[in-house]
Amino acid sequence: MNQVYLNGEYLPREEARISVEDRGFLLSDGVYEVTPAYSGRFFRIPHHQCRLAGGLEALRIAHPLDQMEEVHRQLLRRNGLEDEEVATVYYQVTRGVAPRSHHFPLDPVAPTIYATASAFKRPARSRWEEGYGAITVPDRRWSRADLKTISLLPNVLAQQAAAEAGVKDALMVREGVALEGAHNNVFFVFGEQVVTHPATQRILHGITRGYVLELAGKEGFQVVERPVQIEEVAEASEIFFTGTTTEIRPTVQVDGRPVGHGVVGPVTRHLYDAFLAGVPREVGLIPAGAPQG
Repeated sequence: MNQVYLNGEYLPREEARISVEDRGFLLSDGVYEVTPAYSGRFFRIPHHQCRLAGGLEALRIAHPLDQMEEVHRQLLRRNGLEDEEVATVYYQVTRGVAPRSHHFPLDPVAPTIYATASAFKRPARSRWEEGYGAITVPDRRWSRADLKTISLLPNVLAQQAAAEAGVKDALMVREGVALEGAHNNVFFVFGEQVVTHPATQRILHGITRGYVLELAGKEGFQVVERPVQIEEVAEASEIFFTGTTTEIRPTVQVDGRPVGHGVVGPVTRHLYDAFLAGVPREVGLIPAGAPQG
């Protein structure tokens, strides 16, 4: 039986209830995080806490995060996911229950906190090696894409367009700049450079994105953070997306046209192998000083 967390209680998912006057339900007034765990060890949970805290502060929702990690651990344990190769915990905070209005409640209300855990299955390496497709879509989000809010309708419509096109990812474009995916960040390889959009208000500051930037530097690649014009996309020799439930995903065609030679490139493959080797060290499954291989 799947156990969830709701406002201080652990209970079966089918018993979880929220009020119809919850501002998350009525107004998408809230933020969320998705944190991965590898064999029961959470990947960079302080980074996820910090990003969630920033979102709460920006939305002016008062919610201490001192219990967040314990809720994550309890959900893994209660759902039998401590030994799962990869699992994720979804953690959402809304402003809470109040009569519907476009301004904040006049009297303080308790936020609504909901969390759930599930297993994540990464694709077989053989499937990964085939690569994936993407399409470009207009970015119709609001101007604070750096906040991980639950207001995801533009992302949903973009990802639906990708699904209807039979591809895996939607590459969002605004004012001629290729920004990121509908639910992940994007990287381009130009010659010796690994390029991604800088961490501005136009993109989500992905935790996996940050880790891949570090990995690329450690692996000797030249890393550049700059806007990528849509015209440049056709010039990239490799493209890949990154995210909690994306990890590193190679893109071999965009809008039906091949990326580079139309196959997974050496930089993407190198970084994915480094990711698979590095994450166990990052979460403490392998001692930092242990030899590789």
